[in-house]
Amino acid sequence: MPMLRFASLVLAATLSTAPVHAAPSTAPAVQPTPVPLAPAAAMPLPSPPSIAAKSHLLMDYHSGRVLAESNIDMRVEPASITKLMTAYIIYGAMKRGDLSPETMVNISEKAWRMQGSKMFVRVGTQVKVDDLLKGMIIQSGNDATIALAEHIAGSEEAFANMMNHEAQRLGMTGTHFVNSTGWPDPNHYSTARDIATLMKAVIRDFPEHYVRERQKEFTWNNIKQINRNRLLWRDPSVDGGKTGHTESAGFCLAASAQRDGMRLISVVLGAPSDEARAEQSQALLNYGFNFFETRLLQRGGEALAEPRVWKGASKTVRLGLADDFYVTAPRGQFDKLNLTVDMPPRIDAPLAQGQPVGVLRAKLGNDLVAEVPAVALSEVPQGGIFRRMVDGVILMFN
Repeated sequence: MPMLRFASLVLAATLSTAPVHAAPSTAPAVQPTPVPLAPAAAMPLPSPPSIAAKSHLLMDYHSGRVLAESNIDMRVEPASITKLMTAYIIYGAMKRGDLSPETMVNISEKAWRMQGSKMFVRVGTQVKVDDLLKGMIIQSGNDATIALAEHIAGSEEAFANMMNHEAQRLGMTGTHFVNSTGWPDPNHYSTARDIATLMKAVIRDFPEHYVRERQKEFTWNNIKQINRNRLLWRDPSVDGGKTGHTESAGFCLAASAQRDGMRLISVVLGAPSDEARAEQSQALLNYGFNFFETRLLQRGGEALAEPRVWKGASKTVRLGLADDFYVTAPRGQFDKLNLTVDMPPRIDAPLAQGQPVGVLRAKLGNDLVAEVPAVALSEVPQGGIFRRMVDGVILMFN
């Protein structure tokens, strides 16, 4: 029935306030609703660092909370950060068994002739997938990237269609790809929000392959090249990401770092220099780690409440969450956090498993920090005729 008004069940904030220590399960069925993050009236939260770039974003990996932002939905040229999506598709093929690290890939003339950053593969040769991935991620080699795209899809154009399909599936609504490398094109664009979404998907879905992102150097054809992500040398908590640069895009960097189980993703697009993108990304990460913390408040699949169900085969239903519920809040504020489960005053059968029935909300004072649907953890079929008649009579006098 429509939830026109709600009964509210107040829960203790200590349901499960353990710090984050493990990544959540893949592809959560229900995503927390983005809401503005504001601290309770205590020590004022410092303003985020000033970032000289076209757009930027700082996001907590587990909760999805955006902690700092500017122009995050503005379409910009992503340059070689595009290669994150190419890697995502290659990793998927490896997970399905369509490729292995030892699979040999033919190097076409198109790949060999490609301008820009190069791994320096030779036309007519074969190179292992693992080496091409390192060349693409560490050296940002356009030649390696095109070779992988052609191997998977037959042509780079067909591979771009696969990239756009994956972008749509991941919810990257402000993105469109024309090529696998990030080579400039008016119809090739993305947003800071979408890049953060993609970065999160790479880490979440393919942690066994994401480890390549932290490799600092790679030698191929007797040429040693250094990963352009300067943060890998400056901050031991940074474990991956992707740089990008063209004259029109400016200097770009998507990076991720993990400290004490809390993981943040930063995106800086269109910085004025290589050094600026590194410094500004570091400033964002330090801001997030210094002034915020993330905790797991409720495990997915565990019961939050067990309200009455009318006219059902069962008199009650266990309400819980489809996935783990993480909350990011200013440091030192979790003891003031209030959790409530809002439910309709009357719940009628039938209920399908996973059907939203209420809402779990986390608040600091009057400030809504996060909310997520509370769902039926099991099916409640409609009861027999006797049960429906009895409940109907009871409801008449309620």
